[in-house]
Amino acid sequence: MRRERVRTSLRDGVLDIALLDAIMSSGQSAELTDVLSEHAEDRDVRAVLLRSESEDFCVGVDDVRIVKRIYGPTPADALAAIRVPVVAVLTGRVESVGLELALAADVRLSASDAFFRLSEVSEGRLPSWGGTQRLPRVIGQAAALRMILFGERMEAMEALHQGLVHEVVAAPLERAAEYTSMWKARAPLALEYAKEAVRDGGELRLREGLALEADLNTLLQTSRDRAEGIAAFLAKRTANFRNA
Repeated sequence: MRRERVRTSLRDGVLDIALLDAIMSSGQSAELTDVLSEHAEDRDVRAVLLRSESEDFCVGVDDVRIVKRIYGPTPADALAAIRVPVVAVLTGRVESVGLELALAADVRLSASDAFFRLSEVSEGRLPSWGGTQRLPRVIGQAAALRMILFGERMEAMEALHQGLVHEVVAAPLERAAEYTSMWKARAPLALEYAKEAVRDGGELRLREGLALEADLNTLLQTSRDRAEGIAAFLAKRTANFRNA
């Protein structure tokens, strides 16, 4: 499928997804959802890198109608469904659906000049790609309400302090490459199950979350990758994980 608004490449297990426009159009939204859905269960993908080729990561939509969920899953839904670790490189303005998309990533790396804002309420609308739900889970209800109700922008260092981003670095793309290089060398099933335990367990009561962790450990113990990891450790060699 030819894509004109999203550029993708899969090299050495890393799926690199680049937004070509800082303003999210219906076409870019559809292309992004398609590529994420296409690779959701792709065992050749060990990590996902999401970035923009514009100075700004994403500043919002060109037509408010594209944010309505009646048309199916949003790009943020599709990104959150990815089973492998996802790192987002955030530059310039990260606003509206851009911030909602970033919230669906597992690790958020920010440039020092980036800033973040959800302005929908001040414009008579509501965030529609999960912002009202994911933002409080990341930075807490009080800070999220301030961002949502007032539409205030949050600078990069404040975002770091609040836990909205994991790091503020001068070269976030290079730092992201370090993360993806690390992940693709590690046991993919362990990474997948760890992500599932944290993400899904956060929605459960403690007893249920502990049961989920135990179940995932049981599954992992039966995998060939776990046996390979033990064998490599004992032989003092690099493990050759096969995602199985």
